[in-house]
Amino acid sequence: MVGYDPRTQGVPLSAQEAALAGSAAGMVTRVLISPLDVIKIRFQLQIESLSSTRPGGKYTGLFQAARCIHTEEGPTAFWKGHVPAQLLSICYGAVQFATFEFLTKAVHDATAFDSQTSGVHFLCGGLSACSATVVCQPLDTLRTRFAAQGEPKLYRNLTDGIRTMWSSEGALTFYRGLSPVLIAVFPYAGLQFFFYNVFKRLLVPPPSAGKSGENLRSLVCGSGAGMISKTVTYPFDLFKKRLQVGGFEEARVHFGQVRRYRGLADCVAQMAKEEGVRGFFKGLSPSLVKAALSTGFTFFWYEVFLNVRRDLKNVPRNDDDLNKRAAGR
Repeated sequence: MVGYDPRTQGVPLSAQEAALAGSAAGMVTRVLISPLDVIKIRFQLQIESLSSTRPGGKYTGLFQAARCIHTEEGPTAFWKGHVPAQLLSICYGAVQFATFEFLTKAVHDATAFDSQTSGVHFLCGGLSACSATVVCQPLDTLRTRFAAQGEPKLYRNLTDGIRTMWSSEGALTFYRGLSPVLIAVFPYAGLQFFFYNVFKRLLVPPPSAGKSGENLRSLVCGSGAGMISKTVTYPFDLFKKRLQVGGFEEARVHFGQVRRYRGLADCVAQMAKEEGVRGFFKGLSPSLVKAALSTGFTFFWYEVFLNVRRDLKNVPRNDDDLNKRAAGR
């Protein structure tokens, strides 16, 4: 199970081990879901309608966008911004899961609540995600800009992007869009951990399924939790993306119309006026596919890596260990 569980057999895992497993899970997952992330960002930043029946923008649907990006920019375009995105995933996974394990253990040690209840997972999941967001927001801003730019590229590489943003826009530009993401990330991550906990309690594989059944359960439960939490909090992710590309309009001109926003409230007001409430959900379809795969794979790989590490720690290393365990019984 994810989170501190006093009923777990053997040597408990440390926060450092949870961080390592979270980093590994984030790294593997990022490679797999990067193409959907690029398409989602392109949809979120398009001012014009995404409708195929009333085409007015560059992208009108998931498969049309994939063909368009592949034709105009080549297959590598689906991994634009992959370096900062990969650093983001590794950093975010480490901070989030280490903080989550720490908080659930603190709840167990300091309160009468069971650390494995869904309510505790909602609270600890939300707080751990807020911590990870503050630490990793600069990488998220860089990832968004790299994924958003077309050809020719405004930023040649990660170092050039950091240097250009720092010199032309200042240090605070790396935290553009932080307010909507902090508002959204607590319920988003909280609901992820909440529903993952609920689904895992409901979907118990038969004993004959073994580890493969347990791994499949992690994937299915994570996918369901990701889709629900993403749907509830999606507009805030879109607002964040719009704010993150502020001052980056030059690289987006050939994609269509561009807008400048003075802040979160102005972004919401302008979008509601020009694009309607439906505009708040632009890019939802690739986002749901991405959320299902991303959350499912993240929990899947996290539990796989944790179980491997737990098995290694609990293997008797010599006869003395065997004698100590026998004596402990």
